[in-house]
Amino acid sequence: MPPPLPRRAMLIKRKSIEYEEAHRPAGRKPRKPAEDAPAKAAPKSRKPRYAPVTLSEMDGVRYLHFGTEWVQGAMRVRKPDWLELEYAQQMMAWMLFLDTPRHIVQLGLGTAALTKFCYKHFPQSRVTAVELNPAVIRVCADRFKLPPEDERLTVLEMDALDYIAAAAATPGQVDVLQIDLYDASARGPVLDTPEFYAECAAALAPGGIATVNLFGDHPSFKRNLKAMKYAFDTVIALPEVHDGNVVALAFNARPVLDYARLYEEAAAIKDSTRLPARSWVNGIKAWQDQGRAA
Repeated sequence: MPPPLPRRAMLIKRKSIEYEEAHRPAGRKPRKPAEDAPAKAAPKSRKPRYAPVTLSEMDGVRYLHFGTEWVQGAMRVRKPDWLELEYAQQMMAWMLFLDTPRHIVQLGLGTAALTKFCYKHFPQSRVTAVELNPAVIRVCADRFKLPPEDERLTVLEMDALDYIAAAAATPGQVDVLQIDLYDASARGPVLDTPEFYAECAAALAPGGIATVNLFGDHPSFKRNLKAMKYAFDTVIALPEVHDGNVVALAFNARPVLDYARLYEEAAAIKDSTRLPARSWVNGIKAWQDQGRAA
């Protein structure tokens, strides 16, 4: 059994793996040659380098790492379809506003926790997961009970930026977008520009919702919130969990916050899935009470 994970390790930082690594130019920048120097062949393009995929297990929970102590996802071995981590549970807070999404998309696969949960609990929905690192896709199938693809489930080995650009070009195809894009260093989301979030907003259908895993204890947090508010009408940040994780909900149109109805929805969600949805409503109410409307 491995030693206990450090408290900071439970900060759950997840990215599509490694956008920066995959797009780093090959080698050092060449010096400008002398005018009489012979021409050299263009350098060969390099293959993307990925962080190593490693596993640990403790007290019946299997963890995914990228070669560091940072936890990138978790699965309770006896309950593979359960959302073990609180931040992952909060990533489902869109359920308070949407009952029957047609298409749910995850940017970043992690341990496939969100993918499996949505695939199980929304049998009428298509579920698409986008992951850059082929090793993560393989380990999810081998060690984290990711189901095989079928007419409802698709796992794409591609860059999240490319996927969302294509989705934005044909808007309205995505009802729920769950964005969890971190790398091994856990320094903040890989994709965090206003332009990226604008394409996320454009990809959503009318009434669609994005949920985003942010790092509240890092300078990237305010930068991401500012970029999200540029792209979306309303951004709601739920209370911090896991010593830093903050899940934000982003809406193209300002949601109606009827708390009586939201608490009724929360009770129904708790009955059907056991997720602590009442705490999500409490978090939304706290956000509104503190005057943090976008």
